Amino acid sequence: MQRRQFFSGAMAGTLASAAVARSALAALPDAHQPPSAGSAPWRPDGARYTPVVTLNGWTLPWRLNQGVKEFHLVAEPVVREIAPGMQMRLWGYNGQSPGPTIEVVEGDRVRLFVTNRLPEATTVHWHGQRLPNGMDGVAGLTQPAIEPGKTWVYEFVARRPGTFMYHPHADEMVQMAMGLMGLWITHPRQTSPLISKVDRDFAFLMASYNVEPGSATPQVNTMLDFNLWTWNSRTFPGIDSLPVRLGDKVRIRVGNLTMTNHPIHLHGHEFTVTGTDGGPVPLSARWPEVTTDVAVGQMRQLEFVADEEGDWALHCHKSHHTMGPMGHNVPTMIGVDQSAVLDKIQNLVPGYMAMGERGMAEMGQMRMPLPENTLPMMGGQGPHGSLDMGGMFTLLKVRRHQKPGDYSDPGWYQPPAGSMAREWTGPLPDAPQAPAQAVQPAPPAHEHGAGMHPAPPTQAPHHHLHHTPQGGAAPPATPPTVDPTLPTVRKPGAGAHAH
Repeated sequence: MQRRQFFSGAMAGTLASAAVARSALAALPDAHQPPSAGSAPWRPDGARYTPVVTLNGWTLPWRLNQGVKEFHLVAEPVVREIAPGMQMRLWGYNGQSPGPTIEVVEGDRVRLFVTNRLPEATTVHWHGQRLPNGMDGVAGLTQPAIEPGKTWVYEFVARRPGTFMYHPHADEMVQMAMGLMGLWITHPRQTSPLISKVDRDFAFLMASYNVEPGSATPQVNTMLDFNLWTWNSRTFPGIDSLPVRLGDKVRIRVGNLTMTNHPIHLHGHEFTVTGTDGGPVPLSARWPEVTTDVAVGQMRQLEFVADEEGDWALHCHKSHHTMGPMGHNVPTMIGVDQSAVLDKIQNLVPGYMAMGERGMAEMGQMRMPLPENTLPMMGGQGPHGSLDMGGMFTLLKVRRHQKPGDYSDPGWYQPPAGSMAREWTGPLPDAPQAPAQAVQPAPPAHEHGAGMHPAPPTQAPHHHLHHTPQGGAAPPATPPTVDPTLPTVRKPGAGAHAH
């Protein structure tokens, strides 16, 4: 490509981002802030779709200007409560991270004003959208970055229905690690055999953060070792539940902007994956699931009929992702009696609690002191005690008496008599055990310099002979005599693991 062609193409993309009628720029639409908690999802007059319920979030209102739906996003520092007892300093849009959900209808022409109140330049990439190249929001490629204090405008037609997201494509390692992201939902204009009408439509984005106990700002250079796994920048027990009416057709939209995949698992029901950010899944390609993996940068739509009453868990099936802040280099203390050193440690660290001898569940039951502005590993309480959960976990609450359009929490489910697991004190059937397996003794270890290595397996004399340099057969080596009065010690090279 010639230099002149390259720069003329870049300039065309730049102009496309600003090619809006002057009358549209005369006054910006309102930069709406989050509504009060617990308010019903925003639904414009005449809307024929079921509005999306964003867990712990909200839908951004728009104004209609000569047939164009206009939105105003403001990228800015925000404070987000992760769960009661902890707040984080993040970057978000319009006062919250993630930013508000944008809902439009297929075929709508949309105009999006983006004001930058961050300390560095940014852009907005409309992830998954079909649009003119100059509206794609990649800093340096399709437009110059939006400098602090500036407002830019994007305009395009929402050409296809589906579940999408928006996020920066400028210093994205920092900006997405700080929580700069949001959901975009395009509803179908016409009925389609591939897109069902649903009674309840929920949505959330997954994000991960590394926040040291006592601090509030994420460590943006972390690659994998995160300690907060969130849905819409919230962790259990701070994540909204999903209240539905028995028999409702339910859709759950999930997006992943973390650094790893998440197998999303629903209890008590089967679902099908009906759509991705690439569009609706053909009917012939769908099958029943209870767990589906959502990779980095992907969107998934899950649909099912809520035909089993109760409180059903919905969570990521990676066990560390249903935990609160935790250290990952802590030794396993199961079976270790700490009583001998407990008093000594408490003299140095008043209030210290010895934990982990019987597993980690006791950490959810004990209320030990925590550093300021952090959360316990397991902080949820259920109707029968500690839930031993945190992180990416919430509840699908199916009730026969939940009214259509009612998203209030119905409280804990009361199972009918005789339908709950219970303690058994009567006679028990036999509990067969696995058959015994022969255990081969570990070979002795040999020391070589500073390291220790296992000796080769002892061979039976009639299988192999050791040859002397002259070619004659040498008798097998005689194992050394062991003093029976000495204690037996297993060395690391002989099967013991050193930690």
